[in-house]
Amino acid sequence: MEAKDLDVLRNAIQRFLKITDEEWALLTPHIRYRSLERGEKWIDEGQREQDFGIVLEGNMRHYYIRDGEEKTTYFYFEHHFVSSYISAITATPSRLTIEALTDSRLLAFSYKHLQSLYEQSPKWERFGRLVAEYLAIGLEERMAGLLILSPEERYLELLESNKQKIVERIPQHYIANYLGITPVSLSRIRKRVIKK
Repeated sequence: MEAKDLDVLRNAIQRFLKITDEEWALLTPHIRYRSLERGEKWIDEGQREQDFGIVLEGNMRHYYIRDGEEKTTYFYFEHHFVSSYISAITATPSRLTIEALTDSRLLAFSYKHLQSLYEQSPKWERFGRLVAEYLAIGLEERMAGLLILSPEERYLELLESNKQKIVERIPQHYIANYLGITPVSLSRIRKRVIKK
């Protein structure tokens, strides 16, 4: 395991809270590499999530399938945590699929081990709570955007947010799907925005 890759994971954890070398050592023996080829799944709908990971390289998306149609709700890039987290914490089948849009390299460890860390260290338990709060905020913002904003407002918000990687690196048809519109509608919105 390369030190620089482990540093990516530790730095991501430390965005939530500082951990000591001793606390870090509780996790490191359980970390492993995972690699996915383009189109390969981290998890498929109906599977139970076993892992928690972080993207080292690549782009991924998560989506739901409704009436045979994919509904993209999130994208992952380098240094993003990845998991079907609700499936992991509830030990139920995942309702979503997470797919690699490019060849991707990740670090992963089992959610079961993370739960055991909660028992070993109050700091790790706090990390779990902070991750859950972070996800709850993201879910509420996403839901509010879909319910309250028009498609053009959602696109403008995407352009003005800290989500520039989506605009720069994700194919247009996935961006349209993420915004809840067709690629043709996205093209029209983009033309109107450029004219303004």
